[in-house]
Amino acid sequence: MAKELALKYGCNPNQKPSRIFMQEGELPIEVLNGRPGYINFLDAFNSWQLVKELKEATGLVAAASFKHVSPAGAAVGLPLSDTLKKIYFVEDRELTPLACAYARARGADRMSSYGDWIALSDECDEATAALIAREVSDGVIAPGYTPRALEILKGKRKGSYNVVKMDPNYVPAQVEHKDVFGITFEQGRNNYKIDESLLENIVTNAKEMPESAKRDLIISLITLKYTQSNSVCYAKDGQAIGVGAGQQSRVHCTRLAGNKADNWYLRQHPKVLGLKFVRNIRRADRDNTIDNYISDDYMDVLAEGVWQNFFEEKPEILTREERAQWLSTMKGVALGSDAFFPFGDNIERAHRSGVEYIAQPGGSIRDDNVIETCDKYGIAMAFTGMRLFHH
Repeated sequence: MAKELALKYGCNPNQKPSRIFMQEGELPIEVLNGRPGYINFLDAFNSWQLVKELKEATGLVAAASFKHVSPAGAAVGLPLSDTLKKIYFVEDRELTPLACAYARARGADRMSSYGDWIALSDECDEATAALIAREVSDGVIAPGYTPRALEILKGKRKGSYNVVKMDPNYVPAQVEHKDVFGITFEQGRNNYKIDESLLENIVTNAKEMPESAKRDLIISLITLKYTQSNSVCYAKDGQAIGVGAGQQSRVHCTRLAGNKADNWYLRQHPKVLGLKFVRNIRRADRDNTIDNYISDDYMDVLAEGVWQNFFEEKPEILTREERAQWLSTMKGVALGSDAFFPFGDNIERAHRSGVEYIAQPGGSIRDDNVIETCDKYGIAMAFTGMRLFHH
């Protein structure tokens, strides 16, 4: 371990010099391959905290996919259904619990995960490394790597793939600092523990929260703890399915994350599962084509006759009516918010994406309106009393 590590440059090539270093002691990381940069390490340290806390809160292995200091996906290692295996393109793969967690984290929002940074809560095994090897990614952080997993990862990106080993026993200082415009900011670390005790104050008429919903709300809240604010996170089946990060308006967070959750569910539509792609289509082109296919714009693509670039045969349109009908079957979604909902319009939008369980701090002067809107739809909502802003 070293006390400091020189970096190529900071956020942009003109920002030099650049380094990471410790005021006291040694860095808790070891670079096993590649040369991670400034933004890589911001993603690495935020994503590592997220998966470490997910593992502690759920007892399950966890993975996260990070882009620009916010998660595109986060998940725990629950087994995948046949449908999820298909939409995550892992039907032909060995799936350990950690590989399942990574497939979920990467597969929730594949467009946003393109070129991501990966975090794993446990030692990277061969099955997980084999999945990572197929994707466009900047690097990975984990507490360790099996010899075969490390060999696979070192062969990625012509040998330049970034592989970082994290000391799982590292405990940071309780006070943290950062400089902005030559001025040093100081604050206590956000060590607030997120667990089921936060879900005890249910303020709606609906009071029932099954264990699966509590787990998903915990996943949502821990994800939000490391998402640039304002932020909202939809979760289902052990994973985040839509993250809305860094919006100035909370309803815009709710809409953005809800649209991503809708896309996740629409990718499970039988027409999408039946799409026949041309051989050797690039993974990114396939992912973008699927997102276009389930949007309103795809009729134009078909009309222009460019479908031959992607499909073996001209696909049937997924009509607006078919999309609406399919989305009406989306149920049991959990939603977390890093700060209170100021208006009931957030609940209206969340309901459209199958939300039945909500966790948010509460404390708005319009809490009564938000609760009333939840009661209109039979949504169970807990006030956690804790804001989770992250900047």
